[in-house]
Amino acid sequence: MNDEELAGKHIVLGLSGGVACYKAAELCRQLQRAGATVQVVMTEAAAQFITPVTMQALSGRPVYGSQWDAREPNNMPHINLSRNADAVLIAPASADFIARLAQGRADELLSLLCLARPRERVPLLLAPAMNREMWAHPATQRNLAQVAQDGATVLGVGCGDQACGETGDGRMLEPHELVEELTAFLTPKLLVGRKVLITAGPTFEAIDPVRGITNHSSGKMGFAIARAARAAGAEVTLVAGPVHLPTPRGVRRIDVQSAQQMLDAVLQQVQSASVFIATAAVADWRPATQAAHKIKKDGSGEPPVLRFVENPDILATVAQLPQARSGALYCVGFAAESEDLLAQSSAKRLRKGVPLLVGNIGPATFGQDDNALLLVDANGHRELPRASKRVLAQQLVAEIAARLPHH
Repeated sequence: MNDEELAGKHIVLGLSGGVACYKAAELCRQLQRAGATVQVVMTEAAAQFITPVTMQALSGRPVYGSQWDAREPNNMPHINLSRNADAVLIAPASADFIARLAQGRADELLSLLCLARPRERVPLLLAPAMNREMWAHPATQRNLAQVAQDGATVLGVGCGDQACGETGDGRMLEPHELVEELTAFLTPKLLVGRKVLITAGPTFEAIDPVRGITNHSSGKMGFAIARAARAAGAEVTLVAGPVHLPTPRGVRRIDVQSAQQMLDAVLQQVQSASVFIATAAVADWRPATQAAHKIKKDGSGEPPVLRFVENPDILATVAQLPQARSGALYCVGFAAESEDLLAQSSAKRLRKGVPLLVGNIGPATFGQDDNALLLVDANGHRELPRASKRVLAQQLVAEIAARLPHH
C-alpha cells in the first residue's frame, strides 16, 4: 500500500549540476510513491550527470531545460511551470546554483523559475550537495544565509564519503530523508510548541543471558506517529523497545529493553511533555528472577519451572500523575485485541483512566505496513479506515491536536 502522504501535491523537482543527480532518480520515484506528481526541470550542467530521458521516463512528464522551450504556447515555461506547484525542491542544489539564487540570477530556466515563482504560496526548498571544502567555504555559507533570508528553506546535508574520495559534510540527503523533510514542511503545524512523548515496539523480558519473552510488535505504528508528530511541529521523544527501524528525522530516541526500563525512561521524560502516546506492546509479566547463566537441560526431560511477576503498567502509571489528572498532560493508549474490539477498548480506556484509547485488531497488524484504527473517547467511537500506518499516523496526530486544550 502506498504511503500517500503527498497525495494531490505537485512538486517541481529541480536538478542542478552535481554527481548527486543520480539520487534524484530515486527521489523522483519516492515522491510519486508518496502520491505527488513531479515535474522535472534540469540545468544544462545537470544533464551532464543524468539524462533528461531518464528523468522523463521516471516522472512520466516532459522534462524542461530551456527557457526557450517551444512546447509552451506562450514561450514562458518559467511562469507556467511554477504557478500550479505546491513546492519547488532543488535536489541537488550545487554551490554554483546557490550562488546564482543569492545573486538573483535569471539566465537559465531553473534559476529563472525560482525567481519568478509566486513566493507567498510556492515555497522553495534546497538540498545542497557539494565537496566538503566547497560546503565549508565562507562564500557558500554567506550565499546560504542570503537565500534563507530571501525566504528559501535550506535543508541539511549529510556527512560521509564523497565522490571525490574525501569524507565530510556536503553530501546530499538521501531520497527518503528528502521526502520526509518535504512532507514535514508541507504538513500543517498542529502541534507546534508541544512536547510529545511516545513509546513504541515490544519489550524484552530476560529469562537468562540468551533467552527472553517478547512479542511480534514491530514498532512501525509508534515510529510513524513520532514522524507525524514531528512533522506537525512537535518536539518528539521516542522511547523504543528492541526494534529494527531507523529513527525519524528530528526525533530524539531512547532505546530500552524491558518494561521497567521503559517506565524509568518515560518517567524521566514525561515531566516536560504535554502529550503521552503509549503505542508500545509492553509485556504484562516478566520472570521473577533472571538466571545469571544460560539455563541448561539437566537430562531429566523436565522443563525448568519459571515463576512470573506482573510488570508495571506504564500507561496507568502516567495517567495517575498530577499533570495528567489536571489535564496538562494528554494521555493516549493503544489496545491490540483479537476480538470484541470496541468493548475491549472501551473497558481498557476506563480502566487505564485515559481520555483517548486507540484500538487495532491484533496481532495480525504486527509488522504490517497498513492498519485500521478505532478511536474511543468519552463521546463514543469512530473509525479511521484501513490505510498505511504513515497516513493513519497523520490522521491520528490531527485527531489528538483537535482534542488538546488551547495554549
